[in-house]
Amino acid sequence: MLIRLRVNGEWREADVWPGSSLLFALREELGLPGSKNACEQGECGSCTVWLDGELVCSCLVLAAQAHERTVRTVESLSEGDRLHPVQEAFLEAGAVQCGFCTPGLVVAVTDLLERDPSPDELAVREALAGNLCRCTGYAKIVDAVGLAAERRREGAW
Repeated sequence: MLIRLRVNGEWREADVWPGSSLLFALREELGLPGSKNACEQGECGSCTVWLDGELVCSCLVLAAQAHERTVRTVESLSEGDRLHPVQEAFLEAGAVQCGFCTPGLVVAVTDLLERDPSPDELAVREALAGNLCRCTGYAKIVDAVGLAAERRREGAW
């Protein structure tokens, strides 16, 4: 089946099997490998994207459900070789280890900071609750959120 969706500001088409996930369509049909395929059950958050402005696990959304809708992926955040401030904060805080969970976490943090530029620790932990990381223990991830929030308040992005 042919689907048409607006991905990262550009209308794209993909020919997918009706049972294909949005994650599969993004990675395999549209060449956007940023969202990771980990659990395929919506438990880990590695495949998190925005669908019409709301965070979703793209492994749980059928590609057909995204037809004529807007999808924003982690690839939308950087501009050429320039990383998004949240991505920079993750690197500077040492919040990236194996990197598998990083795209989903970066999307979740960006979403949080777009809604609340000064989240308290409880809001940060709640926003990250749908994302699993097996490497960091989350302390450096929370530090990265604080660094990115500080830069946002200072007008750095």
